[in-house]
Amino acid sequence: MMDDIKASFRKVLGHYPTGVCAITAMSLDGAPAAMIVGSFTSVSLDPPLVGFFPDKQSSSWGALSLCDGFCVNVLGASQEDICRKLASKDPRKFEGIAHSTSPRGAPLIDGALVWIDCSTHSVSDAGDHLLVLGAVESFGVAGEGDPLLFHKGSYGKIASLLPAA
Repeated sequence: MMDDIKASFRKVLGHYPTGVCAITAMSLDGAPAAMIVGSFTSVSLDPPLVGFFPDKQSSSWGALSLCDGFCVNVLGASQEDICRKLASKDPRKFEGIAHSTSPRGAPLIDGALVWIDCSTHSVSDAGDHLLVLGAVESFGVAGEGDPLLFHKGSYGKIASLLPAA
């Protein structure tokens, strides 16, 4: 796709708000690894599967891809600073971020709203990204409040909710 078309397509897609998740794991050297995604989605209830789409060029995905699973941490509206830190390329990006450990050994970020611990089900090609499917092994609600959102290149939170029915 030509660069001007890519930029226009990115701008159009920016109008679709997404939640913000930290994908975490313990790297092979025992250090916490993480990346931020806005592409997290539920895939299947039976069996329980979730997915996300890392960029093939992501150095953070490079470290996570070597692990046998990952944990999805849904960030809260007050966690923009954690989001920005984990989105960086700094190899010490986990320093100062309080966390515990998931049942499978991945970092659970303190204050995240929910967590979903997964084994890697499959990784498939998806253009300039990959489709990573996780088989859900365990999950939980860890916090209260609204999720951190990403919309039109900015972070925010839910202003108000209307009943669905």
